[in-house]
Amino acid sequence: MPTELPLPAPVVVPLRHALAIQRRVIWALLMREVITRFGRRNLGVLWLLGEPMLFTVGVAALWIAAGLHGGKGVNIVVFAITGYSSVLVWRNTVSRCTHAIQQNFNLLYHRGVRVIDVLLTRVLLELGGASGSFLVLSCIALGGEWIEAPADLARVLIGWAMLAWLALGLGLTVGALSGLSDLVERIWHPLAYLLFPLSGAAFLADWLPAAAREVIMYLPMVHGIEYIRSGWYGPVMHFHHDLGYMAVVNLALLLSGLWLTRYAAVRVGSGG
Repeated sequence: MPTELPLPAPVVVPLRHALAIQRRVIWALLMREVITRFGRRNLGVLWLLGEPMLFTVGVAALWIAAGLHGGKGVNIVVFAITGYSSVLVWRNTVSRCTHAIQQNFNLLYHRGVRVIDVLLTRVLLELGGASGSFLVLSCIALGGEWIEAPADLARVLIGWAMLAWLALGLGLTVGALSGLSDLVERIWHPLAYLLFPLSGAAFLADWLPAAAREVIMYLPMVHGIEYIRSGWYGPVMHFHHDLGYMAVVNLALLLSGLWLTRYAAVRVGSGG
C-alpha cells in the first residue's frame, strides 16, 4: 500500500508582517498612480490639490459675483468651501474607483497586489487631494480674513471623517461592482450628477419644507455636510444631522464593499 504524504502545514504570516507588506504595496501603487495621472513635469502632484481647489474657488467666485448670500450669519465663502469640498470627497473618490480593476488588471498578476490594494490606493489618493484642498483653502481664507475660524473645530473634523468613511465604503462597493459589470459605471455617473444638487452642498436642510427635508435626510452625505457646517458656524441657526444614522449607512457600505471586493478578486482570478 502506498503511503500518503502528509499535507504541508499552512503558512501563517504574522499580522505585523502582513500589514508591512500591504503598506509597501499601497505606497508603490500610490506612486505609480500619481506619476500616471499627473506626470513628472509642470505642477505634477500639486494638481492633486489644484483640481479640487479650482472647482471650489470657481463656485465661490460665481456666488460672490452674483451677489448671493446665505442669510444672516452665514458667510458665503465658508458655505462654498464646506459644501463643494465635501462633495468632492465622495464624488471624486467613487468616480476614480470605477474601472480601477480593469485599468490595473495586469498588476494583479503580481503576488503581492490584490484587488483591495488597487481600490484602496485610489480612495486614499482622492481623500488626500480633497482633504488637502479643504485645508489649504480654509487657511488662505482665514489668512485673508474672508472667513472666521470654526466655532467648534472638533465637529468639523468629525464631520469630515464621517464623509471620508462614506467615501471609503461607497468607493469599495462601486469599484468592486464595476469590476464585475461595465453597467455599474454607466449608472454611477448620471447618479452622481443627480446626487450633487441633493447632497446639501448648495443649501441647508433647515431651508427646506419639512416634507422635503424628511426625504433629503435619507442621503447620508447631507448629515456629514450639515455636521461640518454646524461646527463651523456655531449656533447661528438650526442644523439637521444624525451621525448615528450616517454611521449605520457607512458601516453597511463598508461591509458590503469588503465582501464585494473579495468576490471580485475571486472572479478576476487574483486570489485575493
